[in-house]
Amino acid sequence: MSTPIGPVDATKVPRYAGPATFARLPRIDEVGRADVAVVGVPFDTGVSYRPGARFGPGHVRASSKLLRPYHPPLDVQPFAAQQVADAGDIAVNPFDIAEAIATIERSSDELRDGGTKLVTLGGDHTIALPLLRSLHRDHGPVAVLHFDAHLDTWDTYFGAPFTHGTPFRRASEEGLLDPEHCLHVGIRGPLYAPTDLSDDRVLGFQVIGTDDFQLEGLAAVIERMRARLGEAPVYVSVDIDVLDPAHAPGTGTPEAGGLTSRELLHCLRSLVGVNVVGADIVEVAPAYDHAEMTGIAAAHVAYELISVLGRNR
Repeated sequence: MSTPIGPVDATKVPRYAGPATFARLPRIDEVGRADVAVVGVPFDTGVSYRPGARFGPGHVRASSKLLRPYHPPLDVQPFAAQQVADAGDIAVNPFDIAEAIATIERSSDELRDGGTKLVTLGGDHTIALPLLRSLHRDHGPVAVLHFDAHLDTWDTYFGAPFTHGTPFRRASEEGLLDPEHCLHVGIRGPLYAPTDLSDDRVLGFQVIGTDDFQLEGLAAVIERMRARLGEAPVYVSVDIDVLDPAHAPGTGTPEAGGLTSRELLHCLRSLVGVNVVGADIVEVAPAYDHAEMTGIAAAHVAYELISVLGRNR
């Protein structure tokens, strides 16, 4: 195995200079193939409230320049333990959701060919469905570990079946999910009706809400999370609105009472030893961000996931 090519050396090139890739990593065409590819999906046609997540991938990349090559709590150098590269953006049709979904699925198949794992920067949460379709071909039903303020298992919006609030209902209906191991984390806020929760259970999800963090504590929540995931292949989907608006104001559907960035990062860090097969970070809308708070949080989420993949090798 050749020595991985890492990020631009910050002792030689200032952090505000260098390539506009995630963490100033090499482009995928510069390394041939990658163990982990960071790919953007600039798509937000599926949003139901604030638009703007189509600009999320570029914002997260710009906010990732301060990331460093050593992760102390996990004792891993994620860019040395594996080849990580930036695969650029998937160009999707902003006017046709069905065509965009097909493009994302096809591009995921192509990028994952040869065993590459994807860390995808959205974009709105609609993109999770085609990514799960792609993964299902290789792994069969997968467990979704879903960090979000919202369930995203509603049926339709205005009669539309493919939106950012419906991907996991469609995925469950299509048999893409392992109903014994799926979990929402960070759910909070008002719902449309009590049936939202009962329907969600039928689709195969359990729920850890933000109240559980408050009442049980972080360690107990993580124990529940790992017990639910078990040995299943796990897809981690992080809607940045799982964070409280104080930590991530730049998102499309903010809800009060969310997680702190520290709580979220610690949950992700606790996935060492879990069979993580892919991940996304979605719903970063930079027009509503302040001082890159949301972009920086999302960049660190991606860094934690890449570090977990490095430790799991």
